[in-house]
Amino acid sequence: MTSLANGREFLGTGWRFPPNVDATGSLAWASAEEDVQQSVWIIVATARGEREMRPTFGCGLQDVVFSRNSSTTQAALAQQVRQALVDWEPRIDVLAVDVTAPDEPNLLLIDIEYRVRSTNTVTNLVYPFYVQEGIPT
Repeated sequence: MTSLANGREFLGTGWRFPPNVDATGSLAWASAEEDVQQSVWIIVATARGEREMRPTFGCGLQDVVFSRNSSTTQAALAQQVRQALVDWEPRIDVLAVDVTAPDEPNLLLIDIEYRVRSTNTVTNLVYPFYVQEGIPT
C-alpha cells in the first residue's frame, strides 16, 4: 500500500471489491477516490437486512424489484439511494440522484453524482437496476 498525500489519507484504503488478488498474489487494494466509488456501489447494491450486524445498511432497491417501471417508482428509488448514501458514506456530498428509463422496459439507470469532501472531486456513477413488472392488482 502506498502513502496518500494532499488530504487523501482520509479517504482510506480497503480491499478492492469484489475481493481478489493482484499480480503478486497479494490482496488487491483500492485507495482514495476509487475506494469511495466502490463504497458507493456497495451501498447501492446491498439490500437492507442483508448484513446481520448492520440491518439498516444498504439501499433497499430490492424492495421494488416487482414494481412497475413508472415515474413514481423512479422517484422513490432516487430518494432511497440519496438517503442511503447520506446515511452510510460520510466522505461524500450527494449532488444529484437521477433515475431514468432507457428504451429497455425493465431497466432503470440510477445516475449518482457526488463530491468527495476532502478533495472536492466531483464524480458520477451509473448503477443499472432491473425491475420486472409484477402482476397488476
